[in-house]
Amino acid sequence: MSRRSVFCGVGGYLPDRVLSNEELSARVDTTDAWIRERTGIRERHIAADDQKTSDLALEASKRALAHAGKSADDIDLIVLATATPDLTFPATAARVQAALGVTKGAAFDVQAVCSGFIFALATADNALVRGQAQCALVIGAETFSRILDWEDRATCVLFGDGAGAVVLETEPEKRAGDRGVISTFIRTDGRMHDLLFVDGGPSQTGTVGKLRMQGNAVFRQAVEHISGAMVEACARGGVDLQDVDWFVPHQANQRILDGVARRLGIPPQKVVSTVAEHGNTSAASVPLALDAAVRDGRIQPGHLVLVEALGGGLTWGAALIRV
Repeated sequence: MSRRSVFCGVGGYLPDRVLSNEELSARVDTTDAWIRERTGIRERHIAADDQKTSDLALEASKRALAHAGKSADDIDLIVLATATPDLTFPATAARVQAALGVTKGAAFDVQAVCSGFIFALATADNALVRGQAQCALVIGAETFSRILDWEDRATCVLFGDGAGAVVLETEPEKRAGDRGVISTFIRTDGRMHDLLFVDGGPSQTGTVGKLRMQGNAVFRQAVEHISGAMVEACARGGVDLQDVDWFVPHQANQRILDGVARRLGIPPQKVVSTVAEHGNTSAASVPLALDAAVRDGRIQPGHLVLVEALGGGLTWGAALIRV
């Protein structure tokens, strides 16, 4: 029997602490105008000292389950995307599983940096369609503030902390109709490793390290590869790009969002942007933006939604969903 992963609910969580451009300019050589002109970011949220990535993920997961009308007993798969886990091991997903009270199925992390949520969504969709699970919690959660060099104005102004989650449930294709995950597309090119990376790790340096980025090079790769991924996801789903109702991109930089939209001829009013309020929350940015657009009523049941991202690796991908 053919099956499809159906979108059931979404939830997001942002830490209470808000770091504005004005406050940031007091600790690093920058200004509100400089940041806004180059990134579109106005503020970002920063996790409290006692908040871990799993804490943020747990809150987003609870909200997603409530929105879906599901409980911990319904979940038999948790796939959590993060580049800032609580510990080297075990997986942050395992901590979320225990905290939620989920007692069946599997829970594990995936690491594709800013593309992580797309990779996690593709992984969960494959498991559901193959009958390996019935109801999945897909999470993107990050505490990027812990790996930033707060003296590097080119990177520290960009990132924030947060978490987002979606609930997917498998249904027979006849009952699902045209709803659910229609197509996914993911790619990695390790030759571009040095464009965006963290200069630490347990096997190489024994340290956590700090984020390093070649911003202009990443910008060029982002516009090219994100555009290609979006076109490919639509082609795989047999959908014309112009028929998509909403585009929910990774919230890296408003200039990237605008550049992709211009390249593909997408009307700006169809692009969901939360970058001004959230900054770049890496793997959390797509589900956070999705949550914002569902909560404010823009995304309605039946709408065709295209999500996409590019991150360190380099990794990139897109997914087409009818909610």
